[in-house]
Amino acid sequence: MNFKQTLLSVAAASGLFLFGSKAANADQVTYTVKSGDTVSQIAKDHNTTVKSIEKLNNLKNVNLIFVDQKLIVEENGEAANTAVAQAAQPATTAVAQAPAQQPVQQAQAAPAQQASSAQTNYAATQTQTQTQSTYSAPVTTGSSSEEAAKAWIAGRESGGSYTATNGNYYGKYQLSRAYLNGDYSAANQERVANQYVQARYGSWSAAKAHWLSNGWY
Repeated sequence: MNFKQTLLSVAAASGLFLFGSKAANADQVTYTVKSGDTVSQIAKDHNTTVKSIEKLNNLKNVNLIFVDQKLIVEENGEAANTAVAQAAQPATTAVAQAPAQQPVQQAQAAPAQQASSAQTNYAATQTQTQTQSTYSAPVTTGSSSEEAAKAWIAGRESGGSYTATNGNYYGKYQLSRAYLNGDYSAANQERVANQYVQARYGSWSAAKAHWLSNGWY
């Protein structure tokens, strides 16, 4: 190879080197620092991050930059990758935060459940109280002797008729109209008769014994 060919070869190699250098820098985007600029603002304007600019420019102090200083703000897709990563972060954060909302909902639901439970207990208590109140009048159906004594008195007083009258006395058990308080229904007659006997004699058997001795009860 002669000297001319050698020079051509060297020149060609140099051209390839220069071309390669330009190709290597083809993806770089630079920014010239102006008065008042900050790295964070530059990163925001170029859709990148402070960390990326710091890495691309080997900055030892990201808070110390100079007017007319050229900063690489993008190289080989660095900014694009950063932007994608930033876009993905909010979604990840939202997913991570979602489970934390569940205890709040459960905590809010707890008072409503407690109130519902309290209402249920209150309703049960009221029902029990009403049942006890209704039951407070003597119930004689549990004893055949009591039923028999009750029926015996009804037969002697009215012949078992709920509409029998005798002056101020009315009904099956010949109760005072004042006792019945204007309610002459069979149910009220039964209820008032039970209350009267329980309060005065303690049982229908005792009431019958008194009737046998006195002709009335």
